[in-house]
Amino acid sequence: MRLLDCTIRDGSYAVDFKWTQEDVAKIITRLERLRFEYIEIGHGLGLNASSSKYGFSLLSDLEYMNIARANLKKSKYGFFCIPNIANLDDIKKAKDNGVSFLRVGINADTPDLAVPYIREAKKQGLEVMTNYMKSYAVSCNDFVKAAFIASDNGADAVYIVDSAGCMVADDIKRIYDAVKNTSDIKLGFHGHNNIGLAVSNSLLCAQLGFDFIDCTFQGLGRSIGNASSEQLIMSLKKYDFCKDVDIPCLLEWGYDSIRNVIPEKCIYHPLDLICGYTGFHSSFLKDIYKCCNEKHVDPMRLIIAYCEKNRLSMDYELLCKCADSLRKDNDENPYSFRKYFSDNYND
Repeated sequence: MRLLDCTIRDGSYAVDFKWTQEDVAKIITRLERLRFEYIEIGHGLGLNASSSKYGFSLLSDLEYMNIARANLKKSKYGFFCIPNIANLDDIKKAKDNGVSFLRVGINADTPDLAVPYIREAKKQGLEVMTNYMKSYAVSCNDFVKAAFIASDNGADAVYIVDSAGCMVADDIKRIYDAVKNTSDIKLGFHGHNNIGLAVSNSLLCAQLGFDFIDCTFQGLGRSIGNASSEQLIMSLKKYDFCKDVDIPCLLEWGYDSIRNVIPEKCIYHPLDLICGYTGFHSSFLKDIYKCCNEKHVDPMRLIIAYCEKNRLSMDYELLCKCADSLRKDNDENPYSFRKYFSDNYND
C-alpha cells in the first residue's frame, strides 16, 4: 500500500489555486522527507486548467514541474488530467518535464472519454491511474466495466473516488469485491470528508489491500477536504503500516505548512493529535509545557516517551527522567503553547 499525497493539487482549491513557489517547494520537500513516494502537484483540475473558467493558478503547469524537479530527489511527482480540459499535447509536455505519473479523472459513467488520455500517457511511458469520480453514482457492475476499459487500454490502476464524501464502508467493500472478483488491476481510493468518514474509509482500504490511498496535510482539499495525512498515518501505524514515518515531524510539518492557509479554528493542533496517537490525557499538557521549558526537549517526542511508561497519571519525576533520555531540541516549534492553553483552558 502506498500513500499518494495531493496537498498541493486538491489543496489548491482552499487557496484559490494560489500556492506560491515557496509554498510548493516547502511542502513537497517535507513530503519527500516523510517518505511519500507519490506527490501530486498542479491546479486542482489538473493540466491546462488555469483559466477564467476554472480559476487562474498563480503558477503555470511548467512552473509547478520546474519546482518539483528542482526539489525532489526520490519522490515521484505527477498531475491530474481531466479530458476536455487537458489536451493530449499536455501529456507529452508533462513527460518531458519530469512527470512520472498521470491520473486521468473522469466521471464513473463516462469511462470511454478517458481512453485517448490513458493511451497517450502510456505511450509517453507514464504510470497511469484512472480516477472514476463520483464512483458512488454507478452500480458495481458498471464500475467493473469501467475498470476493464481502463485496464484494457493500459491503465496501471483505477481509483474509487468518493467525490462528495458520502460513502460508507459497505459501499467501498462492494466495489472492491466486485473488481477483485474479476480483475487483478490495482485499486486506489480518494476520499472526501463531508460526513467525517474519509480517514476511517481510507483505513478500511488499507486493511482490504488497496494499492494506493490519497491524503493531504491537515485534510486540506475541495469542500470540507480529504483524509488527513496526520490522522490517517497515526491510525495506520496502529495496524503496522507506515512504520518508517516520523510522527512528530509529520504533525509539526503538516501544521506549519497549513496553519496560514485555513482558519485556525478548522486546523488540527499537533498537541491534540499526539494525545490521540499516544493515549495521553490533555489535562497533563501543562506538565509537558513546564518540563519542556526546563529540559529543552521536543514536546511531542516527550509525550511519546512518557506514554511508553505511563498513560494513566502524571508523575512529574518520571516525566523529567523521560526528558533526560531525549536529545536537546533548540529549534523553534510552531505549537504556540500559550495560545493553545488560552484557547482551551479557562484558567
